[in-house]
Amino acid sequence: MSTGATSRELDFAGLPATELLLPCGDRVVVAHHGAHVLSWLAGGRERLYLSPQSVMDGHAAIRGGIPVCFPQFNQRGDLPKHGFARHLCWTTQPVRLAADQAHLALRLSDSVSTRQWWGQAFEALLLIDLTPGDLQVQLVVRNTDSKPLCFTGALHTYFSVSDLAQTRLLGLGGHAEWDAVTDRHASGAPELRFVGEFDRVYAASDAGYVLHDGPHRLSIQQDQAWAQTVVWNPGAAKCSTLVDMPAEAWQHMLCVEAAQVFEPVRLQAGDFWQGGQRLSVV
Repeated sequence: MSTGATSRELDFAGLPATELLLPCGDRVVVAHHGAHVLSWLAGGRERLYLSPQSVMDGHAAIRGGIPVCFPQFNQRGDLPKHGFARHLCWTTQPVRLAADQAHLALRLSDSVSTRQWWGQAFEALLLIDLTPGDLQVQLVVRNTDSKPLCFTGALHTYFSVSDLAQTRLLGLGGHAEWDAVTDRHASGAPELRFVGEFDRVYAASDAGYVLHDGPHRLSIQQDQAWAQTVVWNPGAAKCSTLVDMPAEAWQHMLCVEAAQVFEPVRLQAGDFWQGGQRLSVV
């Protein structure tokens, strides 16, 4: 029986991936394509939603898990939707293991592939730390160019929920809210519930959020480096139009994203930025 954390390389639906495993049974699986967290098992439960209809061809973006949206959020610019980082293979760095902790870093830098979209020299790292009941994911962006670098993006986390009708999200009460479905601005409710399509951008809270999935709870903390939090569920009608999701999948997922939506991060030559999201079982 192992006395410490372990790691292994594996094939996940045809994609190269790295698995980190703790003695308590907690596990994370990360695809090298997109530096995409595919699965987080904590406390005996899968905490992330991954669509069984995701295209795992090493080119398309994966639906579910934790997509890395960089260097553009959604279609707010000239790049592909949510940027190109989730479409490319990242390079894994040596795994660091301890008794109850595992750390994985993946790296992406400018190349012929990125320069067809974005004429910018850069380095991006995704840092993943797994400890019992806790997963921390951090995006680091370094400007390796001689000119300023501007980007938006997100950690587009898909949480698995047993029943969306019984799901609640607490922690955004009183925060500025933009409803992208109705294009209305308001103030966030103390408790968010979900009926129909839900797509809202909030001013981020330093205090974090609690996701209630029936009797199960998750704490969601994001670094202050991210200015916004996006909460999204496609609802029944929109979900039925998504070819890479089952029609009923909307009932079993909710996205809560650490995001930079409205104002780009601007880095001078040689500077770096770091923003993370920490998920904890409570």
